[in-house]
Amino acid sequence: MPQTFDATNAPFDRLTPGEVDAVRAALDIGYFRPGETIIARDGATDCLFIVIKGCVEERDGEELVALRGPGDCFDSRALVQGGGSNAFVAREETLCNLLRRDVTLRLINHNARFAAFFYRDISRKLDAATREEEGARLSPTLHARVRDLPLHRATFIDASDSIERAARKMREVDAKALFVRQGERVGIVTGTDLSNAAILKRLPIETSVAGEAQYEIVSVAPNDFVSMALLQMTKHNKRRVAVIEDGAYVGIVEDVDLLSFLAGNSQLVAARIDRASSVAELAIAAAGIGGQTRMLRRQGVKIETVAEIVSDLNRRLFAKLFAIAASPAIHERGCLIVMGSEGRGEQTFRTDQDNGLILSSEAPADELQTFRDAFSGALESFGFPPCPGQVMVVNPLWSKTIDDYRADFRRWLAMPDERAHMNVAIFYDAEAVAGDAELLRRAKLELIEAVSRERAYLAHFARAVDAFPTPIGLFNNLVASKDPGDPLDLKKGGVFPIVHGVRSLAIERRLLETGTAARIARLAELGALTPYFARELTQALRYLMTLRLDARLAEAGSGGLAPPSELSSMERDLLRDAFQIVKRLREIIRRHFNLAMF
Repeated sequence: MPQTFDATNAPFDRLTPGEVDAVRAALDIGYFRPGETIIARDGATDCLFIVIKGCVEERDGEELVALRGPGDCFDSRALVQGGGSNAFVAREETLCNLLRRDVTLRLINHNARFAAFFYRDISRKLDAATREEEGARLSPTLHARVRDLPLHRATFIDASDSIERAARKMREVDAKALFVRQGERVGIVTGTDLSNAAILKRLPIETSVAGEAQYEIVSVAPNDFVSMALLQMTKHNKRRVAVIEDGAYVGIVEDVDLLSFLAGNSQLVAARIDRASSVAELAIAAAGIGGQTRMLRRQGVKIETVAEIVSDLNRRLFAKLFAIAASPAIHERGCLIVMGSEGRGEQTFRTDQDNGLILSSEAPADELQTFRDAFSGALESFGFPPCPGQVMVVNPLWSKTIDDYRADFRRWLAMPDERAHMNVAIFYDAEAVAGDAELLRRAKLELIEAVSRERAYLAHFARAVDAFPTPIGLFNNLVASKDPGDPLDLKKGGVFPIVHGVRSLAIERRLLETGTAARIARLAELGALTPYFARELTQALRYLMTLRLDARLAEAGSGGLAPPSELSSMERDLLRDAFQIVKRLREIIRRHFNLAMF
């Protein structure tokens, strides 16, 4: 019985103790010389290989795709599909555990979590991994206690008190609901109940609240799980539950407070932004955005939801600042836009400013300059550093009339250098957040129309998909020595090629969607991508964004560089799959735009 098998490595960490014992009993050991082909390209195999010692190359023809080292397994595709895999060749003397095909298939058929690891398409593998991660992350939140929630103090009035007195009491204690005593009974009356009584029922305000109170109170205890409070609200269709300890009413939990707790208090931050009436008040609200990403991620919220929430908060912030800082002339003429990942709704971490202003006509020069300085200066004070490329409102090149932008479009197409291509990409990703959104729509339509007609320009534009190599070769350090080695730049090597490759196809098809996932979906609808590949591409993007965000959260300032040695076996496997999707997209872009000619 081999003692070299580590059941803590994925996917074997998903097995039950009994299944692990069955694996150990079935294992054999294989030895492979340097240069020996373990599995031929498109060949079948009768066992699953788990590397004990050495290094195995995965090759697609002459190209090195990945390296497999101790703890890694291969090749599930050849095992499950009966072929269709790349070639696997021992780079050095290699020892592997060999798990028979019949045992592997039996485990796949009886253990859904184990089987998820062997699905051929990355979308299903990532879905399974994400569900497990969400369960693990969300569990601590749902298992927090009611006492950890923000409780509203229990305040009582007598059933004989009037509607007017109850309303005044609510305002006095800043409450949305009061407990009502009627003899031995306790009920609850809400602000909505009082409004309905006075306005809809037209009852005199001197009427007692006895008839407006609800006496079927749903309650929880301070030591109950938060999940119990959520269950009680859902089961009884209530917006609030009473908190009772040792027979005494100690507070009320509102649905908004519970949902804010589960979602990272993003609603509270949004409310602070909406209530702000000065830059100073807005700065206090802005400070609350920074912690949302970390809290949402800790609670297991999906990356696309994190991006949506953070983008929404940022856009609310920018819109409110525009309302505060812009003069009436700027308000009447202007459209505030955000660009880059902020425009695409893919921002998860506070980064450089990427914004601009489109004016329908010239604004007073002094008012415009005052706004430019105030807007960009305020954002910098909020923690949004200036854009190194100066793509922001304070730069006159990005805050001007729509006619000036049209002139820029003509120059960008006439002189298609790297800067011009970047400007086209930036503007194509723009989204309006305040002012007259029609200005952006008109300008973007004109840019799209002009670019989509120029086949040669589109090809040069699309070439940026190869600007950075996919960092799959860096797995040499990752696998062979387990040394930290060079970190993987997930943005340059993975996220950017997807974003720009999809952007190139989208602008050619004259799409108005700004988010990359939305563009992928539309491209699939139009037949530019197959539904199967579109699904895998979307999942690969989300996984790369998730790893990048986690790397940034783990080490502030990391910029989304993932140290390979810190990735788990399953994360490395999924990352290889994601990089293969990136590689396939690059090939699609190269063929579609005939980049070999340039």
